[in-house]
Amino acid sequence: MRTKLILEDNTIINGRSFGARKSTAGEVVFSTAMTGYIEALTDPSYRGQILILTYPLIGNYGVPNPSLFQSKKIQVSGLVIAKHCPHPSHYQNQKSLSIWLKENGIPGIDDVDTRALTQKIRRQGTMLGKIQISSQNLPFYNPDKKNLVAQVSSKKVKIYQSPQNKKTVCLIDCGCKRAIITSFLKRQINIIAVPWNYDPLKGNLPPFTGVVFSNGPGNPKMVRQTISIAQKMIKAKIPTLGICLGYQILALAAGAKTYKLKFGHRSLNQPIKDLNTNKCFVTSQNHGFVIDQKTLPKNWQTWFTNLNDNSCEGIKSQDDLFWGVQFHPEGHPGPEDTEFIFDEFIKKL
Repeated sequence: MRTKLILEDNTIINGRSFGARKSTAGEVVFSTAMTGYIEALTDPSYRGQILILTYPLIGNYGVPNPSLFQSKKIQVSGLVIAKHCPHPSHYQNQKSLSIWLKENGIPGIDDVDTRALTQKIRRQGTMLGKIQISSQNLPFYNPDKKNLVAQVSSKKVKIYQSPQNKKTVCLIDCGCKRAIITSFLKRQINIIAVPWNYDPLKGNLPPFTGVVFSNGPGNPKMVRQTISIAQKMIKAKIPTLGICLGYQILALAAGAKTYKLKFGHRSLNQPIKDLNTNKCFVTSQNHGFVIDQKTLPKNWQTWFTNLNDNSCEGIKSQDDLFWGVQFHPEGHPGPEDTEFIFDEFIKKL
């Protein structure tokens, strides 16, 4: 069935429907990753977005067991690709990409020149759009005006016990990827995961010695309750790590400001530089907002910068108790060059 992608500037791109036969609307963004479509589609940070994958063939290794997903279901609003593979081949494959999308009620469109579309977004900036099938017309939808974190965060407290049972961190779940939890567990760290608006200092929780604010979707300014919780952690001097959205929340709590990038960083090869050591790393990233490093308070410093656009990629407090990184040290998908962030943070607990 023929379908079309309609952008807010009235551009109409024709393509072929696969997955769920329904219309959808959201923010149209692109990722240049060559692998990892399973992890990307199940990453809660993509909530409310129509994702363009620039690699020309998607679905060739199919869909594996859900234990390899980054959340329980597909999180994107829609998928735009050049060509999908209806007959995947891989020893872990359980179903095709199209069947998986259909089961999750997510529409896809292929037979699209995704690289030309990406160049357009790079020139004009991220824009709203919709995948429209036949007469199923929808209004445009702007996810930046919604609290998406409330949609993807866990609804109750969950405890993940490490076999070694060494130390414990409280994880504020803003839409946490499974790989972040796994990264702590394999380092023998227990995790108490709480909802985005749960105050760990007021709750009746087991003892913990550190806090982690996870990744998540949308505009960081929309989660005022989480920012307030981060401010309490700073005041209480509890060692804290913020990852991706969690890093932005920590910066806002410290008094800095955020702004939206023209088209965001969504790839597996973003180069960053550690300003303390001058070492460079390749990182996995997925975000549209970034910290304005000029607004950081005097008792905070820029830790990492992006070597493509010089944007802020990491911050530290002067007392070295509070760290924030814009990239994903756990990878999944992507490089694991910066996994040492977890090891160094654990030393502070």
